[in-house]
Order: sequence, then structure tokens, then C-alpha cells
Amino acid sequence: MPYVNVILKTEKDSAFVTGTVTDETGRFTLAPVTPGSYRLEYSLIGYATQRQPLYVGSLTNFLDVGTIELAENTQMLNEVVVTGQQEGLSDKMDKKTFAVADNISQAGGSVLQAMQNLPGVAVQDGKVLLRGSDRVAVLMDGKQTAITGFGNQQGLDNIPASAIERIEIINNPSARYDANGNAGIINIIYKKNKQEGFNGKAGFTTGLGALWVRRENLPTIRPQYQATPKVNPSLSLNYRKGKVNAFFQGDYLYTETLNKNEFVTRTYDDGTVIEQQTKRNRNTTFITTKAGIDWNLSSSDVLTVSGLFGSEKILDNGDEPFFNGNLSERYRLWQFLEDELKTTVVASATYQHKYSQPGHVLNLGFNYTFHREDEKYFFTNIRPTFTGKDSFKLLSDENVADLNLDYVRPLRYGRFESGFKFRRRVIPTNMQFFPGLNSPIDSLAGGKATYAETIPAVYGNYVFENKKIEAEVGLRVEYVGLKYTVNPNHPTYKSDGYNYTQPFPNVRLAYKFNDRNKLSLFYNRRVDRPNEVDIRIFPKYDDAEIIKVGNPALQPQFTSSVELGYRTNLNKGYFYTALYHRRVDGTITRIASVVPGDPTNPARAGNLIYNIFQNAGRSYNAGVELVFSQTLSPALSFNLNLNGYRNQIDAFTVRNLYPVVNTFTVAKQEMFSGNVKLNTLMHLPKNLDLQLTAIYLAPDLIPQGRIGSRFSLDAGVKKTLRGGKDELFLNATDLLNTMIIKREIQGQGFGYTSTDYNETQVVRVGYSRKF
Repeated sequence: MPYVNVILKTEKDSAFVTGTVTDETGRFTLAPVTPGSYRLEYSLIGYATQRQPLYVGSLTNFLDVGTIELAENTQMLNEVVVTGQQEGLSDKMDKKTFAVADNISQAGGSVLQAMQNLPGVAVQDGKVLLRGSDRVAVLMDGKQTAITGFGNQQGLDNIPASAIERIEIINNPSARYDANGNAGIINIIYKKNKQEGFNGKAGFTTGLGALWVRRENLPTIRPQYQATPKVNPSLSLNYRKGKVNAFFQGDYLYTETLNKNEFVTRTYDDGTVIEQQTKRNRNTTFITTKAGIDWNLSSSDVLTVSGLFGSEKILDNGDEPFFNGNLSERYRLWQFLEDELKTTVVASATYQHKYSQPGHVLNLGFNYTFHREDEKYFFTNIRPTFTGKDSFKLLSDENVADLNLDYVRPLRYGRFESGFKFRRRVIPTNMQFFPGLNSPIDSLAGGKATYAETIPAVYGNYVFENKKIEAEVGLRVEYVGLKYTVNPNHPTYKSDGYNYTQPFPNVRLAYKFNDRNKLSLFYNRRVDRPNEVDIRIFPKYDDAEIIKVGNPALQPQFTSSVELGYRTNLNKGYFYTALYHRRVDGTITRIASVVPGDPTNPARAGNLIYNIFQNAGRSYNAGVELVFSQTLSPALSFNLNLNGYRNQIDAFTVRNLYPVVNTFTVAKQEMFSGNVKLNTLMHLPKNLDLQLTAIYLAPDLIPQGRIGSRFSLDAGVKKTLRGGKDELFLNATDLLNTMIIKREIQGQGFGYTSTDYNETQVVRVGYSRKF
């Protein structure tokens, strides 16, 4: 029936919250509504008033209250008075959301740098770690792309934070997400405005890094970068009129970086000591543009078409000297130039049909990604008796097509969602080696290889919520067929692959003691499939004597995790704690082993170390996370995050096949580790905001060894102008120059220690304007 009055009142005191009338078909919508307990009242002249209880939770955006029947009555409704409107507060415990604009101390840097300050996140070797694990799936606008990687993660240090609206951290993903990423998911949301008319934002950031030489080079090599410049202009545009919303985001990033400055001491059981340094001066130019339109075909149908283009140019000039223990004799100087061009094109189309019931939608999406990696290496191998010139060229084209179908149906106490996804991914690669005089390069290990992956998956997810109980139960079933075809003339590796059909369940149960206190229990099962780079058969020679190689026989690792979380909402903040445990079967890790050099070849004499990916058996990660967020006054607030965990890798034995067969055995490794982060925000007079961030990372377990403790202090200040339309900021990372990475590795027949003094201290200034 049309024109029925619908009124929402609080259950406790019957205070009016909001109201509406039904449309011609008898349907109605009330929004937004703060989570809580309410009573719905339906009234129409000539019919008796009908009442029903309603609980609104925080797990779903839409609820279906079902069909309501009214009985005839002549009683009249006098009036309805609006008395106020409540504000919403989200307290979901499965996802944390952070606005990039709030991160003042890392403003103007990359996405990776912006993540350093986020609770529960650590950054190590250019990767993000969640609770001690780097097996993190990174999405962009909810999709996997070649820019951030289809396996785990890559490229985060070259994505400007200025292009990003917010970052979502999902420790316990539901079945609607892809099953890969045992530590969780990071979803990067690009900026996109939908205001009426024409509007936008322009910004410019510049800065300097590597302000001091923290350790002098070993003798006879080229200088390390100092006072490295950073430049990042950005532009965001949006135009909305009628049924069309058009958007554009463009960023240019140029940086010079002391990307690596690692000093290594290698000690072999025969008494040989090698002192070496790996210094890498890097120039990076990254251009990315994203544009698209949202077209409202009708009130029920929306079509979104978008495209992304990214071009990343990397030039690395590296020096790697090798000396004896007292630096009196230089055995080798290995110099290299890496010239790499990465080109990415992404085309996406999404169609959404909205049924007459709000929140009842059908989404159909297609996403195609092309990513080319064009890499050239030029080496100068300087030995006491000769100088050799070597090079190689790698061309890799990644083609990925994703088709998604998702269906969401709101229910009275939650929602049901299901869907289907199909992926086809093909990566042909071609490595060509050009050895010079007395070359140390294994030229026979080149050639062609093709990675082909097919993944269909289906899922279903049910969410239920009432006053006391929250439940989410889902199941994803995934088939993976992988074939890796290699050059038949390869001296060691042959074509390989795997396939499986596996279930990936997720369960979330929560009990709400009251409006402030909630206890949640999570369980999920996930997988980490080897990425193409992990199984790539070509040896990598950016280090002349510690050589990285993939393994085509590498298998997926499967993870089961359990988490118990508790949250209490305070008057001006919240306290959150979680106990978690992860068990990994078939742990993927790199194994370093010594292979005797070739005494007949002076370029390959000595003991070489080969780092090769292997499945190392079972490992565990268990710990506790605490987050305390509080606003002490209108001028001062803080967020404190503590994370302590125990990493364990059971004893295992593996056989490395390349370049010669050798068996490697490792005893059980275990270590307690953790990190502490304190973000303090001060609101000063004259629209000034000051942020201080302190980060401490405890010693941690790494393959065959440990990494030392690290500490940094970051600071930033921001001033808003023109009523918030303009912003000016100044910040500095690693103010005390204390972020130094130390490692200790122990292998069979050797051990080495390293200290990396790469660039961590950067000062930036930036300005942005909204229009």
C-alpha cells in the first residue's frame, strides 16, 4: 500500500529517530541508522498501527524487514515530531580503515612508506608484514593488479600516497575475497569524488633523502647517493552532471634513492673470510593515470568503465666490491647497471543492477591487465687478472583476465552473498644471456618459459546479527591449474606445475555484552600460491656471489588461522585486543646453500651461495595484538599499538637442484618478537596539526637466521588554509637516523652478517589545493 507512515523509534525511551512513507509499491527505505535496538511503527488512516522490534547492527549496510500486514481500523494518527538524529559509529573487528590524509608524518611519500605508521603493520625489505608475515594480498579498489602483484605484493614503494584515499587492513577476510594471502589483505582505495559539478585537487611535494653518509664505502668504488631529490606533482579531477560521473587521477613521481647500502661479512668453515658491500644508487620515474566514468543507465542500472596506465622506469647503478678479511686485497669488483621499464595497462568494466529492495544487487565485472617487464642488466666483472663484460635481457609479458559475478540479498537480520570468479593468467618470459670474457654467468640457464594459470572459484557467505549475536559463515571453493613450461635445454629444471581443488571456509562469531563491549572469534583457511617470480628458473646476478634462483617445483602453502578478539568502546576512544594463531603447511622460503666454484674458471672460483625457494614444511605464528586509541582533549589524541608474537619453523630437509644437487637440513627455529607503535596527534592554534610517530621493531626470525631490532621516529606538521581547501605540510622520517637493518644468517658450511644503511631519512614539504 502506498503512503503508509513508517516511523523508527528507540526501544529504550520511544524517542523518534527518523521516518518516511511507502512508495507506490509499498516499499520504503530508512537511512542512515546508527546501530542499536529500535521499534518500527507502521500507520495509515483506516488501519490499525502495527509495531515490530528492529535491531540494526554494524555488519551489513542494508536490512530487509519483510512483508508487513496492516489490519483495518478507523483510529487516526495525530502527528509525528522529529526530535533529533543520531550519528553512526563503526566497530567492525575484521577490518581497519585508515585515511591517508590523516598520516601527516608520512605525507608525500609512497604507499609503502604511508603504511609504516599503521597499527599492526611492519615494513621490511620493501614488503608489508602483518603480524610478522609478508604473505599479504594487496588489492587496488578491491581488485588484484600487476602494479601490486597477483601473488603476494610488489611495487608499493613506487605508488604515490597522494593518489590514495584510504587503506583497508583485513586480517580475517571473508569467502568473497580471493583465498590467497595467509596474513590477510590490504586494500588500497584510489581517490574518487562524486560531488555535483566540476571539482578537483592539485598538489605538489618535494623533498630530500640520504642527508648524511652513515657509513663510508669500501675502497675503490663510486660514491653513494647523497641529498637525493624527490618530486611528486598530482592532479585529481571529477565532473558529475545528470547520469554521468567522470573522474581522473594523475601522478608523476621522480625519486633518487640510496636503495641499498649493505655491508656483509661472509665466513666459511674453511676459515675464508669475505668482506663485501652492495651499494645501489636508484633513479625511479613513475607515471600513473586512472580515468573512467560512472553511467547511470537507469535508476536501477549503473555501468562503470575505467582504465589505468602506469609506466615505471628504474635505473640502478650498483657497486659490489669483495675483499679479504682485513681489506688488504680486493678479489673482485662487480659493477652493474640495471635498466628496467615496467608498463601496466588495466581496463575494467563493472555493471550493477539494483533490485527494488535497497541493498539487493547483482554485480558483473570484467578486469583485464597487461604488464610488461623489460629488463636489461650490464655487468663489469673486474678481477685482478682480467676485466669481463657481461649482460642479459629479460622480457616478460603478463596477461590476466578476471570475470566476476557477485550477488547480495539483504535479510531481516543480515544478508546473503554469493558469487563466481574466473581467472586466466599467462606469462611468457624470455631470458637472453650475453656472457663476456671468463663470464661467471650460467648462460645455459636462459631461454624461454611460460607460466599459465587457470582459476575458477565459487563462494557463498551468510551474515546474521541480532542484539547479542553476530555470525558470519562462508565457504569458497577454488580450483587451480598451473603449468610452467621451460626451455627443454635447461641444464637442471624441467617443466612442472600443480593443480588442486580446495575448500576455504571462514567463520566469525561475536557476542555483544552491551553497546560498548564485544567478543569475537574468527577462523579461516587460506593459501599462498607461488608467484611467477618465485618459480622463475633464471638466476639473478645483481649479487655476483649470492645468487637468487626460482624453483618450478615449488608448491602452494596452506594456512589455518584462529583469532579471538575483544573490543570495548570508551567515551572518547576504544581498546582492542586479539589473540591469534596461524599454522602453515608447506612453508615457502628461500634456502641459502654453498656450492663450490669452478677452479678451472677464474671468474667462478670460490664458494658461491645460491638462494633458492623451497617448501620448508610446517611453521607457526602466534601472538597478541593490542590497540588503544584515545582522545585526551580537543587538542591531543593518540593511538598505541603493541604486537607480540612467536614465530616457529619446524626442522626440515630439502634438496636444492641448482646448479648441482645438494641436500640442506635445518634444525627447528623459533623466536619471540614484536613491535610497538605510538601515533600522537596534536591540534594546535591557527589550524596547525602536529603528528609524532615512534616505531620499535624487535629482533625477528628470518630464513636461516634473525634480523635485528629497528627504531625510528617520524614527525610532521600540517596547516590548513582557506577553510580547509588548502593544505601545507612539512615532515621528516627517521629523524634520528636509527633505522638500520642488521641480519645474521647461518648455513651449512658458512655464515654471514650484514648491516644495511639504506636511505631511511627523508624530509618533505608539500602543498595541495581543492577546487
